[in-house]
Amino acid sequence: MTTEPSSLLRETDEEALIDARKLIRSARHVPLSVLEPETGFPAVSRVLLGFDFDCTPVILVSGLAGHARALAADARCSFLAGESGKGDPLAHARITVFCEAQAVTREGELHQRLRRRFLNRHPKAALYVDFPDFRFLRLVPIRAAMNGGFGKAYTMNGKDLVLDGTEDAASWQRAEESIMIKYRNASRLAKAAGAPDDSNCRISGVDPAGFDIVCDNRGFRWEFPSPATTPQAAEDYVRTISVAT
Repeated sequence: MTTEPSSLLRETDEEALIDARKLIRSARHVPLSVLEPETGFPAVSRVLLGFDFDCTPVILVSGLAGHARALAADARCSFLAGESGKGDPLAHARITVFCEAQAVTREGELHQRLRRRFLNRHPKAALYVDFPDFRFLRLVPIRAAMNGGFGKAYTMNGKDLVLDGTEDAASWQRAEESIMIKYRNASRLAKAAGAPDDSNCRISGVDPAGFDIVCDNRGFRWEFPSPATTPQAAEDYVRTISVAT
């Protein structure tokens, strides 16, 4: 996605930011563009996408993969999120997020937290997540460009796509686990998030901004009216949505 001329850009309001965050956080996999170290050419790969509690995107890579070697040489990368549907694929919303990749060491609480959240979202990754050459990378957003449809182009700062106030990750982890158990039957929550009624759905993650739903390998996202300031507030949001649906 190329940068739009400033004359074609709309003012980035809260509605546009919500749409951007939904596009990113509902994506289960994305094309990732890196710079090939030997030639400098852009190279594109497909990666599974997860998130930390602050909604920073996370990928799991093998050190043997070409995109992993590229990111070790140059941390700059970008990914495109947004599913096409019926009709013209260019009529559907999509967003390019420009990021800086940060490696996560396999030792420590951060790795364990990302591992647990990633497997909640992608259970089949359990087959290889513990291989010694695999590690997580946080893709810290720098800026983004969104095309929300014809005549709806926006740019935004990377800080608009992540959250503050998630330092107490242990409390958020307990709340997430409690919600996932309590709402194991996620049909009502999935309906609120826009999933088809006949889908096999489950909650795959909860964070201060909303919750993620996986339905038959498709991702859906529900954003809270405003970020939850405490884990209890997030539980209250989910309960209210479940009852109201």
